[in-house]
Amino acid sequence: MERIGAVVIGRNEGERLRQCLVSLAGSGIPVVYVDSGSTDGSPQLARDLDAAVEQLDMSQPFTAARARNAGFERLEDIVPDLEFVQFVDGDCQVSEGWVAKAVDEMHAHTDAAVICGRRRERDPPRSVYNLLCDLEWNTPIGEAEECGGDALLRVSAFREVGGYNPSVIAGEEPEMCLRLRSRGWKVLRIDAEMTLHDAAMTRFGQWWRRTVRAGHAFAELAARGARSALKQRRSMLFWGCGVPLVWAVMLVGAGLLNQSLIWPNLLWGGYLVLAWKIYRYRRRFNDTPRAAASYAFFTVLGKFAQLKGLLLYYINRWRGRKTAIIEYKTAASPCPRETELAQPCA
Repeated sequence: MERIGAVVIGRNEGERLRQCLVSLAGSGIPVVYVDSGSTDGSPQLARDLDAAVEQLDMSQPFTAARARNAGFERLEDIVPDLEFVQFVDGDCQVSEGWVAKAVDEMHAHTDAAVICGRRRERDPPRSVYNLLCDLEWNTPIGEAEECGGDALLRVSAFREVGGYNPSVIAGEEPEMCLRLRSRGWKVLRIDAEMTLHDAAMTRFGQWWRRTVRAGHAFAELAARGARSALKQRRSMLFWGCGVPLVWAVMLVGAGLLNQSLIWPNLLWGGYLVLAWKIYRYRRRFNDTPRAAASYAFFTVLGKFAQLKGLLLYYINRWRGRKTAIIEYKTAASPCPRETELAQPCA
């Protein structure tokens, strides 16, 4: 395992970061923690847990991609003959035995650049928004188009494509996977527990901002030619803008001609049909009826939030501006010092 290391990125993750670093300690691999302007003592916590710490210069625009690249560069200084790197978000706890399983898969599939597994949400019953995250992480096993923030990467492939694109504010992992696959590399999702994520979403506003961020990511990926993102862009435009626009035109026309409003309002039935299709799709993943219904409802509602993110991307692109990072989390409790590590943050 001496040619493997981990890069953890975070910002004010508090107790979540402690759990993340402790979970990696059992893997026996060097860890680099990249901090992005935390005010909760995260850098010192990481040092207390024997991680090398890289603190980003916050005078430059922050992105998760920039943080991961910086962590990788620091890790290469520590492990010059680095072969594999495990990227982890600071709000995730790595499952026991995951790194070893992922490395075995890398050796078995020499054409794989990325190995990822099952990411689960820590506390789905706490809120419907946490539940939605847990359902979102449950994706098919096998060859995939993209990965998330937690994944094991082959260093040679990572170098070949130049790492993450630091200018991408969201969706940097799918963007990199797009470049990897264009060079013949594969992204594999295996049937193994990988990480336990803590979304800590309890309010509608958090979910809305996260979904706006997703829309922005889809728009940027679509502009780069990603097939799955192109499909998402069409869906956002049709359901978020097209149907309401046609409804408004029909409504005005019916009013001017003194006709019945039944036909314009029938358009809203399309959202019910969409929700039903999504519900049936999620039931194939063995979701409970209630979970599948929640996923269907918020996926349909999310078309409007995603449309906002899409418009934000194209408006800023037209203006020649970069969109600021879209955050949905609040800061965690301050981190404990070394003498307090046995006590979790409140």
